[in-house]
Amino acid sequence: MTTVLIDYDSGNLHSAEKAFQRMARETGQGMVRVSNRPEDVATASRVVLPGDGAFPACRRGLAAIDGLEEAIVEAVTKRAIPFLGICVGMQMLANEGHEYETVTGFGWVAGDVRKIAPNDPALKVPHMGWNDLVIDQPHPVLEGIATGAHAYFVHSYHMEMRNPAHRLAHCDYGGDVTAIVGHANVIGTQFHPEKSQEAGLRLIANFLNWAP
Repeated sequence: MTTVLIDYDSGNLHSAEKAFQRMARETGQGMVRVSNRPEDVATASRVVLPGDGAFPACRRGLAAIDGLEEAIVEAVTKRAIPFLGICVGMQMLANEGHEYETVTGFGWVAGDVRKIAPNDPALKVPHMGWNDLVIDQPHPVLEGIATGAHAYFVHSYHMEMRNPAHRLAHCDYGGDVTAIVGHANVIGTQFHPEKSQEAGLRLIANFLNWAP
């Protein structure tokens, strides 16, 4: 089994690679490869799409690599392999992103990406640091992760759900902020599991063992 972390110049993948490699060893779930090659995605057992920065830039960066987006769509929609989006990688699962301009997402999770608007003026945007998860719905990737688990966030935008059934967890930052989404063979985390210590490593291990 091979898990491919997509590299499309969206940020430093070092910590994500190390976390996924560690949990792949501990769970016996094959190898982890960082790649931007469509042929690697075409043979992957699982795909992870990270993302740092702005939604439009990440979307265009992905599209700029010949054949990569098509390989991801094929893997997710035709082969139905497990897929995890992280941070902006999660946001790109939505129907549309509204950061600076309106940009179409993959549309695999029903929602729109909009700026966080805390109801407490003392809360700054970006939302940066540790926050407690509130589990909305059970999911195999959340096994062993309960409400109150800590996760590490760095973001100014989040997904507003068109279908509440696709939201698996949120956190409170002057109002509900979507933290985890999921539908069919796709899951996404607004926080960085590779930086979220115990809860993050547990989620990665669960993802590597997940068979939708």
